[in-house]
Amino acid sequence: MVAIIKTSSSLRRPFHYNENKMEQGAAELLLAANYPSQNAEQSADLRLKFLLKLAQLNSRTAVNAIHISLNFAPGENFETKKLQLISKEYMKGIGFENQPYLVYKHNDAGHPHLHIVTTNIELDGKRIPLHNIGKLKSEPTRKALEKLFGLVPAESQKQGLFIAKPVSISRLDYGKSETKSSIGNVLQHVLKSYKFTTLPELNAVLKGYRIVADRGTEESRIFKSRGLVYRVFDGEENKIGVPIKASSFHFRATLDAIESKFESNSLEKKKHLNSIRSAIDLAVLKMPKSSLDEVIKSLEKQGIVTVKRENNEGRLYGVTFVDHRTKCVFNGSALGKKYSANGLLDRIGLTRKNDTVAPVAYIKPTSQSHENPRDQRPILPVMDKENRSSNSSLRGILEIVITPKETYSYLPFEWRKKKRKKRKTQTK
Repeated sequence: MVAIIKTSSSLRRPFHYNENKMEQGAAELLLAANYPSQNAEQSADLRLKFLLKLAQLNSRTAVNAIHISLNFAPGENFETKKLQLISKEYMKGIGFENQPYLVYKHNDAGHPHLHIVTTNIELDGKRIPLHNIGKLKSEPTRKALEKLFGLVPAESQKQGLFIAKPVSISRLDYGKSETKSSIGNVLQHVLKSYKFTTLPELNAVLKGYRIVADRGTEESRIFKSRGLVYRVFDGEENKIGVPIKASSFHFRATLDAIESKFESNSLEKKKHLNSIRSAIDLAVLKMPKSSLDEVIKSLEKQGIVTVKRENNEGRLYGVTFVDHRTKCVFNGSALGKKYSANGLLDRIGLTRKNDTVAPVAYIKPTSQSHENPRDQRPILPVMDKENRSSNSSLRGILEIVITPKETYSYLPFEWRKKKRKKRKTQTK
């Protein structure tokens, strides 16, 4: 279980966020705890007014709204009573067991999660301190609940945060609000977080969620009018379901809105060029005779997903790297010639023969190295042209990885040692 606590000076904002989710059918109210009236679960007005009344008892406190989310691992679909019990034990553990709080269950994400809204102002007007509440109270409580209820530990969930979770196709009802809502949730996250400079780069990210931004063919009306639709595809990458128009979303997801991000995204991506190049170089260096798929798996462990682009005949013609660490997307050829599809195949010792990938034979020298007695330096044996080229490519990778980048040290003005002025000697 992953617990996230957010504080603010507005109770209305988190309250209306969850209530609006209920109106859309994407959430349900599980519990209205410690309310004086039993009708609180039936009236949204009563739920909000009681929280606002408490907040008004201490006008000196600026931060009086608490918004907590309890996130469970995919597959942990518990019944209502167990979720209520987990939320009660959690609120008790962080010292809010006597406070009025609302527990909502959200159903609009790939993993089950709860939202809790409360205030830190007590009935006597005193304020519950929030300093370091996450470290001192939430974390110990979270670990205790994981053992008590047999929940998946937060550390295990965080290991899979780099890999995108695809939209669950089995639960989609194409053409209805559920399909649009699922696609919209993914789009809002990707468009806001990831840095891409072309539509194919955006699709490289969306592919992990089984979604594609489709412009149609060049002869189609939607392409000529600069339209854009979003579609879901199955495990075999076949487009299925009803396309959703980009203009139908309440946020900006049209082609013009996407292209307006390209310039700023390009500047952000430049900051991480050396990072992803080094990661690819190290992966190739560790696997000089491996297949491309093995290199791709090695990069995935570091949070870099490689999307291969193949033609109808299954021939590889390009690669795109989605760096989930920095949230940047890079076309292989844009990183440099040796990071393109052909460049990677050459560097790991693969060559194309009859449209198939065949490993290049590595010939080890048979002669032994000799030693010059005068300068005590080893004389390397003579190698053939093929072996020299392979060794030179390895040396090239090593130079890129281990060569320090030239940097310029800057010393702040305040830290500079001021020179002492020489005292002038007075002449008599």
